[in-house]
Amino acid sequence: MSWEVVIGLEIHVQLNTNSKLFSGSKLSTGAEPNTQASLVDLGMPGTLPVVNREAVRKAALFGLAINADICRHSVFERKNYFYPDLPKGYQTTQLAEPIVGAGEVEIQLESGEKKIVRIHHAHLEEDAGKSLHEDFHGMTGIDLNRAGTPLIEVVTEPDMRNAEEAVAFARKLHAIVTSIGICDGDMSQGNMRFDVNVSIRKPGEPLGTRTETKNLNSFRFMEKAIKLEVERQIDVLEDGGEIVQETRLYNGDTHTARSMRSKEDANDYRYFPCPDLLPVAITDKDIETLKAAMPELPGARKERFMADYQLSDYDADLLSGSIATAAFFEGAAKAGGDAKLAANWVMGELAAKLNADEKDITDSPVSAEQLGQLIARLKDGTISSKIAKQVFEACWAGEGDPDAIIEAKGLKQMSDSGELEKIVDDIIANNTPQVEDYRNSDDAKKKKKIGFFVGQAMKATQGKANPQQLNQLLKDKLEK
Repeated sequence: MSWEVVIGLEIHVQLNTNSKLFSGSKLSTGAEPNTQASLVDLGMPGTLPVVNREAVRKAALFGLAINADICRHSVFERKNYFYPDLPKGYQTTQLAEPIVGAGEVEIQLESGEKKIVRIHHAHLEEDAGKSLHEDFHGMTGIDLNRAGTPLIEVVTEPDMRNAEEAVAFARKLHAIVTSIGICDGDMSQGNMRFDVNVSIRKPGEPLGTRTETKNLNSFRFMEKAIKLEVERQIDVLEDGGEIVQETRLYNGDTHTARSMRSKEDANDYRYFPCPDLLPVAITDKDIETLKAAMPELPGARKERFMADYQLSDYDADLLSGSIATAAFFEGAAKAGGDAKLAANWVMGELAAKLNADEKDITDSPVSAEQLGQLIARLKDGTISSKIAKQVFEACWAGEGDPDAIIEAKGLKQMSDSGELEKIVDDIIANNTPQVEDYRNSDDAKKKKKIGFFVGQAMKATQGKANPQQLNQLLKDKLEK
């Protein structure tokens, strides 16, 4: 049977303001539990919330970045439910009149295909506290430092059809919010969290019953969770069962998911306008001021990379997606004097090491300046490509800058024609059968057989021979 997968996302983006959404409580990572929650955050009697102007500005800036309608009049409402880490018994959020209306985000898939994912809306809301289940001997600890933290919740239309599209969208949204400076994008700290709504149906049929897998905090976990849920739903339906509308949790360590609770509908929360907060008004002048201050967006950065550095569409898309990766690439290209080499190294060796060590590029042991120095030594012929990888490994291990490593380990490429010629002469003299075989071969076979002599020369020089010079010298000698 063929099934069509339907995916929509809800993304919580923590805004990097100095204080909370409705109080002056400071926001900082790593503070002692319950030291950053004020009486306002706890909803104590006699307290009144005041809207954080900077949070409103950042939410509107996001709306402009996704070509969305900015609501000139938005309203906060109370979403009523009980949870141990929700001290007020309700969450102040937006429903009927959110600050950001319909918008869209363009994504590019690995095949090069582009697709538009529609945004239904994005609303401002406060975060809840945090339940801590470890080190409490079977009990749960409550940390209310996070209570009242400003978020925007971005809600997409169900436009994605597989895990690749969902992850591509998530990466693009991450690139947008970090590029415009409204969120640091640190998913390990929960500063950007994804809820994935998945359903399946036969092509052309109405939407199926959806499930929501909550609080995914990595692109890799999102991809795995979606694939797991799709497989589960297909198995259930093909065995004659029914999908239950529910909230699910995914465990990235065990690659398993479980049901958390039945999924609530909006009327279960008894929304009503918050009586303590006036509507938020945004003027045309506010919008124009925000547009004038808009930082470079990922799409514009991609176009600039293609124009300024002559990168391909694919390379420019990869390097421009993350503001940290883009800055690293530009730093390496400037220091090394070769944008294409910098692009290849950032997307190749550097990306491979970061993935292997599970590091973010912001934590790379090799700096952009160090990679640029390595590229410069490659470009001026001081080292070969093979030696460059050894230098990179040493630099990654903290052994110093590339120039110092090359000098200390004696890794400079052998370009002395006299010394190299003597080595080539010895190889030819000691391998008469291979020389005769080479000389009696046609041009196509010669291209393959010269590799034997190159290998012998590289072995004799410990990989330090200049490849271009060596190849030319071998051709000249072997053709005599």
